[in-house]
Amino acid sequence: MKKLTNDELKAIKGGTSITGSLINAFINLFELLKETGQSIGSAIRRISDGNICRSD
Repeated sequence: MKKLTNDELKAIKGGTSITGSLINAFINLFELLKETGQSIGSAIRRISDGNICRSD
């Protein structure tokens, strides 16, 4: 195996890869945003229809 010089070692650039954990994080973020949008949409619809539970 060839021994690298300091200049060659400084020139090495690491690669990136998409891992399962990264994909899982994006899927979880997408699901969270989708559920939040559904909740906000349902709240707006209930308010506009007057179907709000009142706490007396």
